Amino acid sequence: MQVLIVEDDPLHRSYLNEAVRSALPECDMVIEAENGSAGERLARENKAAHIVMDLQMNARNGIEAARTIWKERPETRILFWSNYADEAYVRGVSRIVPEGAAYGYVLKSASDDRLKLALRSIFIESQCVIDREVRGLQQRSQNPAGGLTDSEYEVLLDVALGLTDSTIARRRNLSLRSVQNRLQQLYAKLDVYKPTSPTGEAGRINLRARAVAVAILRKVLNVSSLEREDRELQAWLDRQGE
Repeated sequence: MQVLIVEDDPLHRSYLNEAVRSALPECDMVIEAENGSAGERLARENKAAHIVMDLQMNARNGIEAARTIWKERPETRILFWSNYADEAYVRGVSRIVPEGAAYGYVLKSASDDRLKLALRSIFIESQCVIDREVRGLQQRSQNPAGGLTDSEYEVLLDVALGLTDSTIARRRNLSLRSVQNRLQQLYAKLDVYKPTSPTGEAGRINLRARAVAVAILRKVLNVSSLEREDRELQAWLDRQGE
């Protein structure tokens, strides 16, 4: 059994190496990669089936690397080990996990025992292990009454990238009215408001900009999610011949 560690911090790589060897006596080889790009290459070269992956890395982050790895080998078992439980990261992971895959999401603040238990549960017993804080975000995002639905989240991303309602409708194959309805739902769920002056003048807050600002402040959006979506947008624009 071999394990691939994808982590850009040398001290964290060393710690993970020790944790893997301690938790998994079945492991006879540990391979290390310093970023997502190297992780993709080593996973492909070694046909790695067991991977511990950081999320925030330069030269391709963990979500992008995992998506490529799972596309090529959907049976791969991945434990995401991260400092962050931001909704943007949680949604990013949830959107790429293949059906039936054994994976985990454990925070770096978790205890040594928790990490070792997750390694054995995922890699040996084919179970999913999600930290409580992360699980709470997953459940909230899947609750239409409180969290953003996937379609609302996609519209939020498009708004953050500066797309007009009509372009969003084209990109997402929606009617203009559906886009506008989703925007209203976004404003309500993000508690975006439009105050008016005592004289009845139009509100002085741009709702679209305010929604993006609130989403960033609440960590529903982050730089990684926007960078990833911007690349997908550019690919879509290229296909449109624009």
